[in-house]
Amino acid sequence: MMQPNRWRYLRLTILLFFFFFLLAGFIVYDRGSGVYVAETPQPGSPADCPGTLRLAVIGDYGDNNQAEADVAALVDSWGVDFVVTVGDNNYPDGEASTIDANIGQYYADFIYPYQGSYGPGATENRFFPALGNHDLDSDRGQAYFDYFTLPGNERYYDVALNPVHLFVLNTDPREINGRSPASTQAQWLKKQMLAADLPWKLVIMHHSPYTSSLIRRPDPTLQWPFAEWGATAVLSGHDHLYERLYIAGLPYIINGLGGRRINLFGSPEPQSLVRYNRDYGALRVQADETCINFSFFNRHHELIDSYTIN
Repeated sequence: MMQPNRWRYLRLTILLFFFFFLLAGFIVYDRGSGVYVAETPQPGSPADCPGTLRLAVIGDYGDNNQAEADVAALVDSWGVDFVVTVGDNNYPDGEASTIDANIGQYYADFIYPYQGSYGPGATENRFFPALGNHDLDSDRGQAYFDYFTLPGNERYYDVALNPVHLFVLNTDPREINGRSPASTQAQWLKKQMLAADLPWKLVIMHHSPYTSSLIRRPDPTLQWPFAEWGATAVLSGHDHLYERLYIAGLPYIINGLGGRRINLFGSPEPQSLVRYNRDYGALRVQADETCINFSFFNRHHELIDSYTIN
């Protein structure tokens, strides 16, 4: 029979184990935990390329909370020409009942035509979202398609914003035209990118081809030959963190700190250069005919990473 002291010690050990297990789960999954894991400061500045075009890129943001409001205020302070998203615009399930509060409340001034409740909207469309998995969870994304008026089939499309050409993909497995390198969608991208003549070609997508996230692994299905097709950079979300990787001559930037819960990193991928998950923020892109700069700021206007291509 176990002695009382040994039994108390065993119970305490079990309780401590479960406490730390639950704490780890809270850190990874709880909204706003903002745990800092790793950051590799890089030389660079937005001043390296002031640009004639300015874009804000936000990801995994549509949660109608204080973090989203802070990121929206950051974007507003930049006076950008356009807002681009890398998906998950409307948490939790992409419903019509939440979409205007999650998006229009913060970005109505960029949306045209806008029929929501937060002002008159824009006079031309300056908001270009990518579909995320949460956007498709109700009625196959019907609320999203009703809310936005976008080019092409609206699931994936391209738009020229001189001197930047955006190629917005639907990387969800439910995409009827596929998501593999041999898919109809990929062949569309190859054709459009090879025909485009603007100096900077950005691929915008939700799921990340490469990531150092703790809860997700790189997705080989999405590792298309973007560089061969002329891409300048690949921007994604889905992982609620910021990371910049450099693979086969191409920068891959994960920008999922728009407002939803923050995730932890796992073991860094060998191509990972910068990793940050201390706080929420957004990516600012500045470009002209000769250069393009990618700078990530947190919601306190602190510059975390800056990278320029000439």
